[in-house]
Amino acid sequence: GPHCALGLDMLKAHGIACAAARAHGGIVAPPDYWHIHELGGYAIWSEKNVGECERTWLTALPPWQHFKNVLYQIRTADAHGFHACILLTGHYGPNWQDLKRMVELVQPHVGTRLYALPDWEANVPGFDNDSKSGGDHAGKVETSLLWALNPECVDLSRMPAEGTPGTHFAMGATARLSNRRTGERMVEDEVRYLGQKARELLEAYEREKPAHTLRTFAQVEALWESAVRPHLKEFMTLQDSWSNQEPPSESSRWHENWKVREVY
Repeated sequence: GPHCALGLDMLKAHGIACAAARAHGGIVAPPDYWHIHELGGYAIWSEKNVGECERTWLTALPPWQHFKNVLYQIRTADAHGFHACILLTGHYGPNWQDLKRMVELVQPHVGTRLYALPDWEANVPGFDNDSKSGGDHAGKVETSLLWALNPECVDLSRMPAEGTPGTHFAMGATARLSNRRTGERMVEDEVRYLGQKARELLEAYEREKPAHTLRTFAQVEALWESAVRPHLKEFMTLQDSWSNQEPPSESSRWHENWKVREVY
């Protein structure tokens, strides 16, 4: 939406991770601005919710590249002997489901205890205190979180007048209900959730005392080929659509990367 800074997903997730590390300990890795978009269901969603635009302002990678990059990040944690690693994404769509699946596939080969989640999973009870309002797209939830974490990155005066036609770059319909104080409370809720998850991972590490074996680039590539790549065709982000939706029209800028090509 026009009211939030470019990079909202990253700014939100990184801010929450830093707050959790300050409260509970830990190291926050540099954020990854590059994520899955422009293909499959993301392209279909974008045609409807972003519309035709000169620039997408996305830093997109295809899923197979993104997830291999994540595996190299996991390798770094394992090679350094970290006992636990939480992989937090602020980007939505089904990428978080595939991230969880990849963690399931590689955990047996990694000493570091892993947990992956979208930030909305930790946002309990959510904006409306109903355990159903933990996430949205540039609506009252994300805007309030960003407002709490980086107030200089939110400018509500940039919102179009209510009733103005258009997609407004995928601005959430509830954005005008955003509340900074509610955002601060939601950040605290997420920090508490992540702290508990970190404790669970550390306890599991102490019980299991696993070996750290993912050390070399060659081992990462071998693990990718043996454990992850055979399952990529099942990943939701690698489907042409998520629920038998019609593809973007051929005249749409979102059509050019829509079709998922089996090049992985």
